[in-house]
Amino acid sequence: MRQRSWWNGAVIYHVYPRSFLDTNGDGVGDLSGISRRIPYLSSLGVDALWLSPFFSSPMEDFGYDIRDHTAVDPLFGKAADFDELIDTAHGHGLRVLIDYVPNHTAAEHPWFQESRKGPGSHRRDWYTWREPAPGGGPPNNWITLFGESAWTREPESGQYYLHSFLPSMPDLNWRNPDVRNAMFDVARFWLDRGVDGFRVDCAPLLAKDPELRDNPPAAAGTLAHHRPMGDYDSQQHLNDQGHPDIHGIYRDFRTLLDSYGDTPGERISLGEIHEYDWSAWSRYFGRDLDEIHLPLNFGLLQTPWRPGAVRELVQAVLRALPHAAVPTWVMGSHDDPRVAARVGAAQAPNAMMLLLTLPGTAVLYNGDELGLPNADIAPADIRDPWGLRNPGLSRDPARSPMPWHDGPNAGFTTPGTRPWLPLTLPPGGTAAAQEVDPRSLLSLTRALLSLRRNHPALGTGTVEFLDGPTEVLAYTRSAPPETAFASGSDSNSGSEPLLITLNLTDRAIPIDRVLGDRRWARHLTTAPAASTSASSPVLRPDEGAIWKPQFPGRRQEGSATSARSQC
Repeated sequence: MRQRSWWNGAVIYHVYPRSFLDTNGDGVGDLSGISRRIPYLSSLGVDALWLSPFFSSPMEDFGYDIRDHTAVDPLFGKAADFDELIDTAHGHGLRVLIDYVPNHTAAEHPWFQESRKGPGSHRRDWYTWREPAPGGGPPNNWITLFGESAWTREPESGQYYLHSFLPSMPDLNWRNPDVRNAMFDVARFWLDRGVDGFRVDCAPLLAKDPELRDNPPAAAGTLAHHRPMGDYDSQQHLNDQGHPDIHGIYRDFRTLLDSYGDTPGERISLGEIHEYDWSAWSRYFGRDLDEIHLPLNFGLLQTPWRPGAVRELVQAVLRALPHAAVPTWVMGSHDDPRVAARVGAAQAPNAMMLLLTLPGTAVLYNGDELGLPNADIAPADIRDPWGLRNPGLSRDPARSPMPWHDGPNAGFTTPGTRPWLPLTLPPGGTAAAQEVDPRSLLSLTRALLSLRRNHPALGTGTVEFLDGPTEVLAYTRSAPPETAFASGSDSNSGSEPLLITLNLTDRAIPIDRVLGDRRWARHLTTAPAASTSASSPVLRPDEGAIWKPQFPGRRQEGSATSARSQC
């Protein structure tokens, strides 16, 4: 039997370094802070951590504007601090993934400094330079994520250069083989340093229409992403990203990754892909699963928090998967409003239970295990360049520092130091307070991760949605065939099916129809303090529950949908 890849069913913990833990008292998190909290991540039960950028940068977009791809920015520490982080994480059995930002560099990068010297520069074609449009003005109508023209004119040459983000973040030209070789060398540098893979930032942007044709206008009310994006939503982004040539790039990148480790698949890629046509999203796996290992799926961030909508999304994603591909699920990120802000504090435990009981690989954003809400950022404290242009779209509220324990600055930085963004506390308190509270979201997350590790039905296996009250999302998870429960064997083998029921309302809901004729008992619930018996066929308000069969050898009877997936 072929061994399952480590990332199939893994839980990857996303660390935003600026906001994790500050050890040198400058108000900004650093690599040493992440190393210091590796035991926390290990005890939490995650499989890997992914770090947002920590590279040398002018920090105009907080590290996504890279000045030197192979240097640690002094704000975060030294190269030795990164090596210590890798060693500490690996010593605790955790893999480490880092951001790979291939679409652009900082304008301060030596490559762009050489490129902008003029049309005769040997690196001119490393970036996209074009003459003005007939009659003057930008070469086409493309706009940045921030809603401005994606072209900036250099007075010296009179030409425009392309930038999908800030003018200080010029786009690389991946049609130039020298660019591809140089950026692949960047990946090799970090692989040689010991990283276990990359999260590829803005993965579709690398291949744009070679003719640079205009984007067509978007229909009124259409969203380019999973949430309103301001003026960016005014266009259909058909020509400024996702050209079919993208797949050749990622096949080559997969070959590079597979050249590391004892067997292919040890070093992996996650792709940031904001694509909600699931057949188009699934193409990033590659025809032969030879491109991105785990294209990230952001569908849960745009789906209304209603059972029918969530069920339809999950079914659509699973149907779109190529054979043997592993789905991914993202519930929160550094670019989006916090989970607790989207679904409400009372429903945040249900969101965590959903994330950690769906088949495939889950990404957990730091602080969501505590139920961190959006931070209240005063206009004078906004740091996000997007938010400075449009305060209503600021990403800062999701980037507030982690509250570790009671005391000044909640343990994030030294007393008397002003954190880079204002702190906020979740309803359940700091991490230290939640550690000792068995009813806390942190305790629930740890219990869910423990169950996921020890139960073959979770992570991998099949999912089957059940009919029941419209207010309840209900589904079973069953172990893969090779570990399926054998009738008459020890019921403690951990291979019996599990039933998940999530009450997405603030009312008590009977679920007799979901439980059917089979006897189930609550194994884990988001409402542990309530007095209802373990077998009660009623979900309390906002309750999520995982049930185990009381008689595992019996086949469950009842109505179920036909949508199933096995990873």
